[in-house]
Amino acid sequence: MLHTGVLFETADEKLQNLYDAACRKCRDNLKRFGEETVLIEGGGYEKLWLETQPMGGEMYAKRDLAAAAGNIGLFMRFQRPDGRLPGSIERLKNGELEPQFNKFQGFCFPAPALNLYYWLGRDREYLDRLAECLMRFDEYLWACRDSDGDGLLESWCVYDTGEDNALRYGDAPNYCVGEEPPRGSAVVPMASMDFMSYSYACRDTLSKISRLRRDGQAAYWRRQAQRVSRLLRTKMWDEKIGACFDRDRNGGVIPVLCHNNLRCMYWGSFSQEMADRFVKEHLLNPDEFWTPLPLPSVAANDPAFRNAPENNWSGQPEGLTYQRAIGALERYGYEKVVTALGRKLLSAISAGGNVFTQQFDPFTGAPSRVGMRSHQALPPESEEPFQDSYGPTLLSALEYIAHLWGVHMQEGKIWFSLCSAPAPYSYEQQWGSRRYRIESDGKRARVYVNDKEKAQSPCGVRLIADANGRVLARRGLEDAAASLKGERA
Repeated sequence: MLHTGVLFETADEKLQNLYDAACRKCRDNLKRFGEETVLIEGGGYEKLWLETQPMGGEMYAKRDLAAAAGNIGLFMRFQRPDGRLPGSIERLKNGELEPQFNKFQGFCFPAPALNLYYWLGRDREYLDRLAECLMRFDEYLWACRDSDGDGLLESWCVYDTGEDNALRYGDAPNYCVGEEPPRGSAVVPMASMDFMSYSYACRDTLSKISRLRRDGQAAYWRRQAQRVSRLLRTKMWDEKIGACFDRDRNGGVIPVLCHNNLRCMYWGSFSQEMADRFVKEHLLNPDEFWTPLPLPSVAANDPAFRNAPENNWSGQPEGLTYQRAIGALERYGYEKVVTALGRKLLSAISAGGNVFTQQFDPFTGAPSRVGMRSHQALPPESEEPFQDSYGPTLLSALEYIAHLWGVHMQEGKIWFSLCSAPAPYSYEQQWGSRRYRIESDGKRARVYVNDKEKAQSPCGVRLIADANGRVLARRGLEDAAASLKGERA
């Protein structure tokens, strides 16, 4: 397996301390699950969850490719014969691994799994396994999760979309075991924008895989993905408001303006027009999602918003949302918003003493320090250990650094991100025999491959290159007048 590694050195002492702390705490989340090295979620969560760890593992491929392969490969290994993937995988006390099928717990899997193909050096056998995995999972969704036949896939419990304690789930159960929808709830089975996007992501990724395999099925999978996208728009999108809304078991709109629209962008199920409307009308609205620390789970002016510091998806910004936001926004051309979010998140983590918690206060940016034994908000005088080393927040910090000032590999292309910086820095990504490096004084940067200079540029842009460093495209990352504090993009 190819060796990977990252070196980042900056004269910005606060940023260096944050980076070093994140790297150290990520290493503490590396565990052995059977024969595999994996990166657990951390922060008190000891399992692998489908909503976090395939994505988190692939992000960590920059530093440990074996862990990335373990985080994705274990879910593929434990896929059931009917196509369902486990929502979580637990290492039991006796060392055995237990795949758990009592919830879906999200699906941040297809895009990271495809990018792992490139990290691994374009392994055809792996690509074939991934294609089979995604086809079977998509078939399972449509065979099981459209219980009323209305063409909308359903969430059957709170943990199906990983939104612990979210008010919009009402009386829904946390777990759901079996292949029949729950009875007795006023909300579930819920027609879900998340589940529709799970299917879209499978089909969109299968179209890309088909092009790579040259099997003649790319156009078919593209049509199938577009079919899901059309259903999402015609049945769940509110044209007047410019956002998607889930529907309860009776077809009634659940009128909660939630960040799940950004999740749809992560999976790619929104059209460009839908994404533009949600970002411009809602995401960047300071009364809704662009709070002093942005990305609350529910719009801050929505009646369902709660600024609850415990594990609760009804309000406070989540590290996992910041993690997903990178790919969601870059997919639709909002690199400058990613830059602003990254600066804001890194500033909040640094101001909070480099504590990597699950949630943050959207109005102050303070970390919500949650005792993992009780899952209750801690008063300032409490001596109970507070939550730290939460993987999605750790990886978000490292990934924003890579997408602002570093090197990222995306489907075989190398991204050199050259944002302005308050101090000189150097960032190097090793990938097998190649070393990709940026040297910057904060205003201008030079790009190297194996110590050979390939390009130089004023800061504020991203250079997209092939594996040899030949620049193919250039994208703006920040406005010329943007400050280093991350004002609204």
